Amino acid sequence: MTPHGQGPAAAVTSADQAPPLVVHARDLRVGRGGNTILRGLDLDLRRGSVTGLLGPSGCGKTTLMRSLVGVQRYDGELRVLGHRPGSPATRGRVGYMAQGTAVYTDLTARQNLAYFASLAGSRSRAVGEVLDTVGLADIADRPVSTYSGGQAGRVSLACALVGAPDLLVLDEPTVGLDPVTREELWTAFHDVAAAGTTILVSSHVMDEAFRCDSVVLMRDGRLLARATAEQLLESTGAATLDQAFLTLVRRFGDDGANGCLDAAAQGFAVGPLAHGVGDDGGRAAVTAPVPQEDQS
Repeated sequence: MTPHGQGPAAAVTSADQAPPLVVHARDLRVGRGGNTILRGLDLDLRRGSVTGLLGPSGCGKTTLMRSLVGVQRYDGELRVLGHRPGSPATRGRVGYMAQGTAVYTDLTARQNLAYFASLAGSRSRAVGEVLDTVGLADIADRPVSTYSGGQAGRVSLACALVGAPDLLVLDEPTVGLDPVTREELWTAFHDVAAAGTTILVSSHVMDEAFRCDSVVLMRDGRLLARATAEQLLESTGAATLDQAFLTLVRRFGDDGANGCLDAAAQGFAVGPLAHGVGDDGGRAAVTAPVPQEDQS
């Protein structure tokens, strides 16, 4: 594991030594209200990885996450922990922190965690341990209704953590947080991943890519890139990830409908992926999938 917030490890795991797949998606499509939301996504996530899901608001990040946790209808192939999302075999093994507060505001943080721990049963973590992890121990016995927005968001995160999930899906968990709290949370994410949990965390702040083992860039329901933050900068020659994203949009944005783009042919660095994303054993680090027709 790399030092927290310092990007992916230099060592690359070979295909036969890679940790097991936790998420496997092929040609994943979602349509809603006559609109195309996800356009034929391919994605693999492996055990113990921290993968950043980055892209502008409205690009489909939340829809992808809802598909993974089993609350979104979809077409295509999708397996989570070897099963269909939302099936009995995955219940209790997937944690989800949605945007917005999703806890009981008339209860204290400690009471909320105790309730969710009781639902998780024997696999749950100690409530006090999780409160320490998210930095709420000192105010854990106050009603959540008295918390700031950032504090209430940390209660939601704690409730997702207390069940000791195998897959943790976090929808923009650092929005509105101060730099110190954000740093503490990223440290906590890597500690959880080091214990074996797979984490998918979305953000529209491109610089958070450097805190992830690998990143997935999305735009208009398509995957623009799957790589590390360093690979994206090197491949595009950009000074910042915002500039790298814009470069990808210019290069691939209009070509996605024409088929899967070959990274080497487009001048991208072709190298091994961090094991969090992709199962190609070190083939192209950046791809763009073929969008498909989808049904609501």
